[in-house]
Amino acid sequence: MTELVLRADCSRCVGLCCVAPAFAKSSDFAIDKPAGRPCPNLGDDFRCGIHDRLPEKGFPGCVVFDCFGAGQHLTQVTFAGRDWRTPGVAGPMFAALPVMRQLHELLWYVTQALTMPAARRVHPRLRMALEETVQLTSGTPEELMALDVDAHRGRVNPLLQKASELVRAQAGARRPDHRGANLIGRRMSGAALRGASLRGALLIGADLRDADLRLADFTGADLRGADLRGADLTGALFLTESQLTAAVTDGTTRLPQPPESSRR
Repeated sequence: MTELVLRADCSRCVGLCCVAPAFAKSSDFAIDKPAGRPCPNLGDDFRCGIHDRLPEKGFPGCVVFDCFGAGQHLTQVTFAGRDWRTPGVAGPMFAALPVMRQLHELLWYVTQALTMPAARRVHPRLRMALEETVQLTSGTPEELMALDVDAHRGRVNPLLQKASELVRAQAGARRPDHRGANLIGRRMSGAALRGASLRGALLIGADLRDADLRLADFTGADLRGADLRGADLTGALFLTESQLTAAVTDGTTRLPQPPESSRR
């Protein structure tokens, strides 16, 4: 079985995230780009010409994007090393990318949950979900495009939520629930958020300096510009590298152990 790595490796991809999606001129992107057209900063070698200067050049949206290894898997496995310039490949490859990315994101979350001792009660079902999702990533382009990925997520997410509940129970009975909350720009400096659910919360520009965020669940939270200086993120759940990259941190931010690149 092919090794599956849940960390982006741009050297084994063909610049898919720089070509397939559309983006509009905004605070995240300096230009308009239609779907399927290469970004003008993409070189013939599929590498970004301004990768080390993306924020300064007006592309912070690129910095925080994470494919969880879907790009290289699609390139090297699904399409056997071919690239989108090959006749007949671009359409199926671009259509399969968002499906593969969602599957890889799910795999990342499931593998994280499997490292949590407090969630051992759901580990058997999580391992089954892991194997099922891995099998889906091995599908043909046609199978990927026909996949109801939302339905699959709907079956896996309750397991992830249960794992989160079991772990966050260690924080005690009073755990703030901010699931899906609009906390944009909210002043929460020093807030007691230990064991909080911040799943899907909008924390853009929020002031979370010195906040207690131990064991908090950050699944899908938008942390762009959130000030985490001095915050304690020890044991934080489902916090991705791209979320941390989007936030403001410094040497006083107490971080969880960095996510490992998960393999099978």
